[in-house]
Amino acid sequence: MDQHSNHHQRRNGTVSVPEPCPHLSDFRSLHGGAKPFRALQDCLRVRPPGRAAIRRDPNEVPRCASCGLSSPASRLYACVSCAAVSCLAHAPSHAAVGGGGGHEIAVDVDRAELFCCMCEDQVYDRDFDAAVVLAQTAASTLGGGGGSAHPPLPPPPENLRKRRRVDYRPWTPDPRERALVVSNSSPLNGKATSSGLPWGLRGLNNLGNTCFMNSVLQALLHTPPLRNYFLSDRHNRYFCQQQQQKNNNNSVRKNDNKNWRLCLACDMDAIFSAAFSGDRTTYSPAKFLYSWWQHAANLASYEQQDAHEFFISMLDGIHEKVEKDKRKPQSQGKGDCCIAHRVFCGILRSDVMCTACGFTSATYEPCVDISLDLEPNQVASTKKPSTKSLHSCSGEADSKCSSQTCGISTLMGCLDRFTRPERLGSEIFCQRCQVKQESLKQMSIRKLPLVSCFHIKRFEHSSKQKMSRKVDRYLQFPFSLDMAPYLSSSILRGRFGNRIFSFDGEEPDGSSELSSEFELFAVITHSGKLEAGHYVTYLRLSNQWYKCDDAWISQVNEDIVRAAQGYMMFYVQKMLYYKASEKPGAS
Repeated sequence: MDQHSNHHQRRNGTVSVPEPCPHLSDFRSLHGGAKPFRALQDCLRVRPPGRAAIRRDPNEVPRCASCGLSSPASRLYACVSCAAVSCLAHAPSHAAVGGGGGHEIAVDVDRAELFCCMCEDQVYDRDFDAAVVLAQTAASTLGGGGGSAHPPLPPPPENLRKRRRVDYRPWTPDPRERALVVSNSSPLNGKATSSGLPWGLRGLNNLGNTCFMNSVLQALLHTPPLRNYFLSDRHNRYFCQQQQQKNNNNSVRKNDNKNWRLCLACDMDAIFSAAFSGDRTTYSPAKFLYSWWQHAANLASYEQQDAHEFFISMLDGIHEKVEKDKRKPQSQGKGDCCIAHRVFCGILRSDVMCTACGFTSATYEPCVDISLDLEPNQVASTKKPSTKSLHSCSGEADSKCSSQTCGISTLMGCLDRFTRPERLGSEIFCQRCQVKQESLKQMSIRKLPLVSCFHIKRFEHSSKQKMSRKVDRYLQFPFSLDMAPYLSSSILRGRFGNRIFSFDGEEPDGSSELSSEFELFAVITHSGKLEAGHYVTYLRLSNQWYKCDDAWISQVNEDIVRAAQGYMMFYVQKMLYYKASEKPGAS
């Protein structure tokens, strides 16, 4: 497009809106306003995944009447007055031949966008845009388009259509709570430690192939919302155990621990208390390991386990305790049933689109993490790049570096692959066509959690070859991540063009641009082979990185972190990161 396509022009430091196209104004006055645009509605065809096009017949292949070119070789435009099809080169001559009879306005046959042949630029008309939006909305529901007799689908549940805005509210204890805090706790010493390490950073003993547990616990100990929850005594293990003992008096004898159902949240509370007690000696999470074994009996052994599997199992254990408490409401779909889901739970949206009629079926499911496939190797780049080459694709610009430009896999590339439409291998029954049709599936993020956990699928299992292997390919991950392109609202906007309208009764996903910006604070890495390896956690505290290798804690340079083989990455919403650039001070 030429310079007329600029939406705004700056003159003397001010922004001015250009004058509307005079040919469009003349066309409307000559043909009675919006009547020709309403007539075009019968020719609007919505093709998966939701793009509108102009076709008199669904199987029509439009060609330029002058040169015979067809799309996609050339952009084609159909005259609104006479329906003659012309390419960009012959569209002005067709308008001139019309002799000012309203042949200046055409419509892009593949994009359903108005085009002025004299100005050689796109033009906007509210009535035409409304007709396109109506056709796109109708194609995505059973009750619209083609006079379908099927009733429209019911709107999504209220808890999925409405996103509750959660504002930060500082907590101050009332007199009763203050008395409880004074009598049942001891204040933490906020002074700098002799070791120079941040407060709460404490080594964990390896109890026998338990590096998988230690690595996850270190990440959770420094997850800002989770840390604030336990350190503010929101789950008091002594009170919880008293309540549990009262509830089990009828079935459990005194001092009989065989049938005692241990609470993982209580053990997490004990670990938080130990980590932030000021004691720098290594801590042994033996009690937590034993409690976890009670919840995951199939994993109760001293063999090496998967850190991601432990993470999911541990969150399920915390959720299971709340789920069995009848006094608390169960609302897992909203992600506020327990502290585990309040911190890590988001909502994924899955769209299945019929390739024949464009009907879209949307389903929602909660998730506490997102498992990502590594991108296919673009270049021979299985080796880790040098520190110098990392700097060229890192820092503030690392989120903009794609796998095509750097020749390596990136976290953003994995997310693009996760939200990319894919053709399903088998035909799916279409509720509008009433037969099985080929379909496309596309994933997106309906609701972002406070903390996003990304799990990289580095362990491949082939049932055909009856073998498993580890993928050692390097993955570049940014320190700052914008999740806006992967939200359902952004995916739908890309699917339907720049036309903004209410889709399926939903509201925008992100409450603000700030809530879609995330900061990296923990990276769990795996080194070694599939059968025998070692997990290590890198923590970002006060904008300084620390390596947590079981009982050993050391300060490392960020280049070491960038070159690490990431297995699990933890990102927290930027508004909850609490000024990471500040120097460590009192906790």
